[in-house]
Amino acid sequence: MKPAEGSLPPSVVEAGDAEVEKLGEGGAEAALRGPGEQHFNPDRDGRVEKDKVETDGGQEERVDGDGDADTDLDLRGTVPTFDSTGQKSYRRACEKFRVVPSSAFLRQIQSSEMLLMHRSLGPQGTKALAVALVTNTSVLKLNLRDNWMEGMGGAAIAEMLKENCYITEVDLSDNNLGDRGAGAVADMLQRNSTLVEISLSGNDFTDEAAERLSQALTVNTRLQHLDLSHNALAERAGQILGATLSENTGLRSVSLAWNCIRGRGAVMLANGLGGNIFLRSVDLSFNGFGKEGAVALGQALRENEVLEELNVSNNRIPPEGAIHLALGLKHNKTIRILQIGKNPIQNAGCYGILQSMQENPDSAIEALDFSDITVSQDFEDLYAATKEVFPALAVNHGGKIGAFTKHKTEK
Repeated sequence: MKPAEGSLPPSVVEAGDAEVEKLGEGGAEAALRGPGEQHFNPDRDGRVEKDKVETDGGQEERVDGDGDADTDLDLRGTVPTFDSTGQKSYRRACEKFRVVPSSAFLRQIQSSEMLLMHRSLGPQGTKALAVALVTNTSVLKLNLRDNWMEGMGGAAIAEMLKENCYITEVDLSDNNLGDRGAGAVADMLQRNSTLVEISLSGNDFTDEAAERLSQALTVNTRLQHLDLSHNALAERAGQILGATLSENTGLRSVSLAWNCIRGRGAVMLANGLGGNIFLRSVDLSFNGFGKEGAVALGQALRENEVLEELNVSNNRIPPEGAIHLALGLKHNKTIRILQIGKNPIQNAGCYGILQSMQENPDSAIEALDFSDITVSQDFEDLYAATKEVFPALAVNHGGKIGAFTKHKTEK
C-alpha cells in the first residue's frame, strides 16, 4: 500500500465548489496539517509484516516477519521529516490541481518576505500555495495583491492563517474576495493571534462584509493595521464599524478611504473615533461625510486625545462643516497631520481651521493640506503670523485667489 501523503486543506483536497464550502468546519484544522505532522503507522502503511507462530505451550505469539527484534527500525523505514518550507506539499498540490508551480513562489519559499503580486494565481493556484504555507516557518510577510483569487482562494488563505503562526503581515488587496472571502477572513481573525497587519483593499466588500469583520475586530486585540479602502462599504457599514472602533483596543491605523460612507453611517463612525483611545492614524478620504459627518468629527477631535493623523479629503465638506472641525481642533493636543483638501470648504473654511490652530497654544499640528482649494491674501497673512508661533508648520493649498486674478488680467 502506498504511504499516506500529507493532508491538504478541505478547500484543496476537493476540486468542486461544494467541497470548498467545508472550509472553516471542524475537520479543516486537522486537514491543514502538513505532511511532516502526520502520525506514522507502520501497520496501516503495510510496511511491516507480522506472522503468528505457535509456542511450546500451544499458544500463538506475534513476531516480526524476520524474527529479529533488532531489525524493527529498519523494517519500519524512516519517519518522514518535517517539511518546514512546504516545498514538497506545494508540488503535490500543484499536480493535484493541475496548475503550473510558481517559480517565484519556489524562489522565495525560504525568504522572510514573499512578494507574489500580479501573478495571476487564480483560485486553484492560491489553494496550492496555501497548502505549502501551512507548514512554512520562514515567511513573515506575504504579499498576494492582485491575483484574482476570489472567495475560494481567499478562504484557502484564511484557513492557512489559522494554522500558520509565523506570518505577521499579509496583503490580499485587489483579489475580488467578495463577502464570501470577507467571512472567511473574519473567521480567521477571531482565531489568529500573530497577524499585525492586513490589507483587504479593493475586494468588493459590502455592508455584509463589514458586519462579519466587526465581530472579529471586537475580539482580536493583536491586529494593529487594517486597510479596507476601495470597497463598497456604505452607510450601514459606517454604523457597524463605528460601534466596533469604540471597543477595539488593538488597532493603531485604519483606512476606509474610497468607500460610500455617509449620513448616519458617517456620524456613528466619527462617534466611534471619538471614543477610541488607541488609534493613531485614520484615513476617511473619498467618502461622503458632508456637513453632518464633519460636525461629528469636530466633536470627536475635541474628545480624542491620541489620534495623530486624520485624512478627510474629498468628503463634500462645506465651509460650515470646516468650522465645526476647527472648533474641535481648538481643543485638540495630538493631531499632527490634517488632510482636508478637495472639499468645498473655500477660503473661509481654510482660514477658520488655521485660526483655530493659532488660538490653541497646545496644538501639535505640523502639516495642513488644503489641496485644490484656493485661498486669499488674508489667509496668507494669517499663515505668516501662525508660522511665528509654530515655525515647523507646513501648509499646502491650491493657490492664492489674487494670483489667479492677476494672471488672467495680464492675458
